[in-house]
Amino acid sequence: MSGILKKGLIQVYTGNGKGKTTAALGQAFRASGHGLKTIMIQFMKGSRDCGEIRASELLRPYLTIEPMGRNCLIDRQHPEPVDFEYAQKALELARKRLTGKKYDIVILDEVNVAIDYGLIDLQSVLDLIDRRPDDVELIMTGRYAPQEIIDRADLVTEMVERKHYYQRGVQERVGIER
Repeated sequence: MSGILKKGLIQVYTGNGKGKTTAALGQAFRASGHGLKTIMIQFMKGSRDCGEIRASELLRPYLTIEPMGRNCLIDRQHPEPVDFEYAQKALELARKRLTGKKYDIVILDEVNVAIDYGLIDLQSVLDLIDRRPDDVELIMTGRYAPQEIIDRADLVTEMVERKHYYQRGVQERVGIER
């Protein structure tokens, strides 16, 4: 850890609009410019062939991204057993990285969705929040942020979708959504 952060806070990026992960990555990018080290643990994401993973390799050792999931969409009503396993592994990795004194910022990407899908339980995440060292910034992303997480956060930004090009049939684009 750099020792630059004297007091870490809790940030939440939620809502149905685009930009939650991007906002967290923007924070990590800015922090790297000051020598802070960030880890992003991606719940429910498994692809290593995406722009943020490639960019993180250019920013090492300041930005590390760990995808922890399958490379496909998860059926909310019927998640596979492997989805539960990945989510539990991501939660355990989050516990270790949050208290391991190596990172100034820990990002739990899509953690709110993992809770909503029932892949991890809310109380485990609340316990993780409560164990956060004072000098570590914790950023949590994903739709459906539970009220209990919102209540513990120092900053909550809700992304609101007003218009989206997906509605016009524009598909996922390399370098923009992936």
